[in-house]
This record gives sequence, C-alpha cells and structure tokens, in this order.
Amino acid sequence: MNCENFNNGLLEFLRASPTPFHAVKNMLGELIRAGFTLLREEDSWQFEAGGRYLVVRNDSSIIALVVGQQSPVESGIRMVGAHTDSPCLKVKPHPEISSKGYFQFGVEVYGGALLNPWFDRDLSLAGRVVFKNKAGELKKTLVDFQRPIAVIPSLAIHLDREANENRKVNPQTDIPPILLQTEAGEERRLAGILLTQLLNQGVADAEQIVDFELLFYDTQPPAVIGLQNEFIASARLDNLLSCYTGMQALLAADDSVTSILVCNDHEEVGSASACGAAGPMLASVLERLVPGAEDRTRAISQSLLISADNAHGVHPNYAYKHDSNHGPVLNRGPVIKVNANQRYATSSITASLFRSLCDEVGVSVQSFVTRTDMGCGSTIGPITAKEVGVQTLDIGVPTFAMHSIRELAGTRDAHDLYRVLKAFYTRSAPLLVGQLGGC
Repeated sequence: MNCENFNNGLLEFLRASPTPFHAVKNMLGELIRAGFTLLREEDSWQFEAGGRYLVVRNDSSIIALVVGQQSPVESGIRMVGAHTDSPCLKVKPHPEISSKGYFQFGVEVYGGALLNPWFDRDLSLAGRVVFKNKAGELKKTLVDFQRPIAVIPSLAIHLDREANENRKVNPQTDIPPILLQTEAGEERRLAGILLTQLLNQGVADAEQIVDFELLFYDTQPPAVIGLQNEFIASARLDNLLSCYTGMQALLAADDSVTSILVCNDHEEVGSASACGAAGPMLASVLERLVPGAEDRTRAISQSLLISADNAHGVHPNYAYKHDSNHGPVLNRGPVIKVNANQRYATSSITASLFRSLCDEVGVSVQSFVTRTDMGCGSTIGPITAKEVGVQTLDIGVPTFAMHSIRELAGTRDAHDLYRVLKAFYTRSAPLLVGQLGGC
C-alpha cells in the first residue's frame, strides 16, 4: 500500500469514527471483510493455526489476532497496542440547561482536553444509546447526528479585555454548548431529541430512552494540508491514527507467527476499566489462546508489545519546551519514547529491536524524552507490561497540538510506522532478550 492510498484510508477512518464505539464498529467491519471471525466471550473458543479472530468488549475495545503456524510457545507473540478514546466533552446524565432563551447541554471534560480550541467550532453529537423497544426489550445502538448542531461561542473581547493575556476556562460554567433557542415556557428533553434522531437513522421501534454515552465532536473533516501536502489535520489523531496503522499492518501480516492488535478504551482517563489496559481483557484472551500457565509464561517471555501512541513533535514556536537533544520532527519517522521513571515502558533491548526493524525497512527513527524539569504523560505500554508481563516499548508518530480538538501529524509518518509494524508482524526470526547473545 503506497503512502497516498494509506492516508486516504486513514482520513476516512478518522472522519467516520467520532467516538470509540464508532471506531471499533469500523475496525470490526473492515476486519470481518478481510476474513476475521468474531468471537463472543461467553462462548467456548477453538483456535486453528492460520485462523484470524476478533473479540470486542463494551463496543469500545477490540482485540484482533492471527494464530501462527508456529506455536506461540516456540515463537512468541507479536503484539501492537493502541487506544480508541480521545479527550472530548461528554454529555452529563441530566444535561438540559435553559438560560436566557437558549437550550444547552451540561458536559463533563473527558480526559486531559485542551479546552480553548473547543470554542467557536461546529459541533455534532455521537455515541451509544440504550433504549426500550415497543416490546419492552432493552436494545442498544450507535447514534451520530453528523451535521453541526451545537456551538460554544467565545465571549467577545469587548467583554473580556484580558482574553489574550490571561484566558481561563471554567469547565462547569464556560463550556456548555448551545443547541437552539426556545420560546418562553418551552421545554426540551434530550430523550425526545434522541428518539427523533433514532427514527431518522431508521430505528423505528425505539419507545423509551433508558441511558446513553454521548460525546461532542468537531464536524470539520480531516484534511491533508500544507503547501506541499506535508501535514494531516484532524480530530482524534491521538490515538485513532495508531489504531488504523496497527490494523492495516495486521491485515498485511502472514500467519507464520501469532500476531495480536489490541485497541483499548479509557486510556485517557487511566485505563482502569473492564475494557481498559489495566483491566483483564488482553490477559483473558492470552489465557484462552495459550491455556497452560507454564506454556503461557514461555510464550510471553518470547513476546514483544509495541505500544503505539503519538509523540510530541518539537513545536518551532515553543522549542524550549523540549530537551534540546530530543525534539522529534514531523515527517522524519516514528519516535521511540523513553522515561527513566517508567512512564514509558521502553528498555534498551526493546528500543534496539525497534531500531533494527526500522533499519530493515529503510525507515528513519527518532527519540523523545521529556525535559527533566517537566512532567511526563504515559500510555498503555507500562500498564500492559505490568498486567501481562510482556516486554514492551513505547513509540508513536510526532504530532502537534496533542489533546486539542484538532491535531496535526505528518503525511509520511503514519505510513512509515505501518511499514515497520508490518515487518514486525511478519518477521519470524527471534526477537527477544533470551534469544540475543551475551550476558
């Protein structure tokens, strides 16, 4: 797959995936079309060498695996991890607000969102809805209004003269989006709005809204920008870019060795959930894939997890925010992320293995470590390493404006990462420390 075709697919995936639920639905559809079989956790599983399988939890986390012709006990397992969620504004359970003739929704801030970029954007609403049908049965479905239905207008500078010097955002009072104007005495309820939307989407038997998980998102579509088309601008690059890249690499993998892609929800809020990286989802799949405890330990000891999550590119206007020797540049290749306090799980061994893979496919590689006087974010890498015991490294493509409503990446980097992950999945040669010389 060439770079242009890869990026066209990435842009469409980003556009069609406004929530983790939609991202997993879209990944599920593409993988099933490619011959993967969906497994249900409540069923008994039988794996066959060469088989391709899927499991989904909470509609927002997905694991896809190719069972190798070689036993994982002998060859280990190649794993790539990413996450499906992004910082955003989430609708509260009882969100209705009426003020001065305007109808608004109260929202919570999900994850570490940059809030200022959410102002003056054309917002829509999407997520998962649970309803009762006319027979009284509980059903669930995804909803996406698609068109702009809300906005958070900025306060005019005439009323806030210090806006450009000292603008602070109160997440309780400043960011409830405006959806419409109402007449005196008119009442609106989210439940009624959702029933109408479900009907518009062809769900004719919805009788009562029971509950929902709804997220606001920016309707501006992803785009390739720059005088020479150097950049991808989009919402949710962190971390749907890695989900898509890992999926395409797995689709291109052969079945010589066992390969896994795991995309967890809830990374942006700590991963502590049944479908998050701190939960048992991946471990339970590995237990069913390699049932014996000793065999599983042998397999994991020869396995490697590449945790793919975006890295901070050095911003030309804020270069001082980076360590002077570790400023990744967009379109110069994927980034190995290192932290002495294990906020990233990279070791010299796992970094060396990744560098070797990059050399094999002719991809440049960069390094990132935060300034010593600044804090460091984290990923699913250390969490998964702790839960599963697998050797891990953290990598990602360099980006600007991480956690903004619209982020920026290079047009070459995701495709380069795809090439490296494809080589990782298809490489049958030994990978890990027990098979390296020395010591």
